[in-house]
Amino acid sequence: MQRTSRLSRELSLLATEPPPGITCWQNGQLNDLRAQILGGADTPYDKGIFNLEIIVPERYPFEPPKIRFLTPIYHPNIDSAGRICLDILKLPPKGAWRPSLNISTLLTSIQLLMAEPNPDDPLMADISSEYKYNKQLFLLNAREWTAKYAGQPRVPKPLEEKINQSETSASSESIKQKRKGGNISRKEKKSCPDS
Repeated sequence: MQRTSRLSRELSLLATEPPPGITCWQNGQLNDLRAQILGGADTPYDKGIFNLEIIVPERYPFEPPKIRFLTPIYHPNIDSAGRICLDILKLPPKGAWRPSLNISTLLTSIQLLMAEPNPDDPLMADISSEYKYNKQLFLLNAREWTAKYAGQPRVPKPLEEKINQSETSASSESIKQKRKGGNISRKEKKSCPDS
C-alpha cells in the first residue's frame, strides 16, 4: 500500500516537474517503469538518448529500486548488462540508500554519474583504466558508442535526397505562382482593403 501511494505521487511529480533531461513513465504495471536520460552537453554522451529500466520492489521505499541501462553505454561504472555501480542503489552497510531518497533523485544521480564517472569504483576495469590513463581514447570510444547506440535515428541518404528534392521543386513552383500572380484574376488583385 505504501509503495503504491508513494509511487503514484512520485510519478505524478516526475510528469509535472521532471528534472532537466530526464523523463520517467509507467511501463504497464506500477512496479515496472522506464526512464530516458539525455546525455549532457560537454560530455561524450551529448545528444544521446539513454533508456533505463526501473523495477520497484515490494518493500519500496525501504529497499531501493533496481535500475539498469537498456541502451549500451561506454562508461567505467556501467557494465555491458546495463548494471550501475552507484552507492545509493544499494542498501547499507555497503550502500547509501535511504527511504527519503526517491526515483527522481536516483535518476538525477545517474545523470551526474554519466557526466562525472568514478574510475576508482569501476564495474568495467578496462574502461576505468582507459579513463584514468588515456582519456582521449575513452572520450573517442564513448562518443562512438553514443552515436551508434543512443543517437537519434537518421533518415537514410536516398530518402533525404528525395525529401530535399521535393521541397526544392515545391518551393520553386510556389515562387513561379507568386511571380505569375497565380490564378488570381485582376479583379481579386485590386480588391485590397484600404487602410
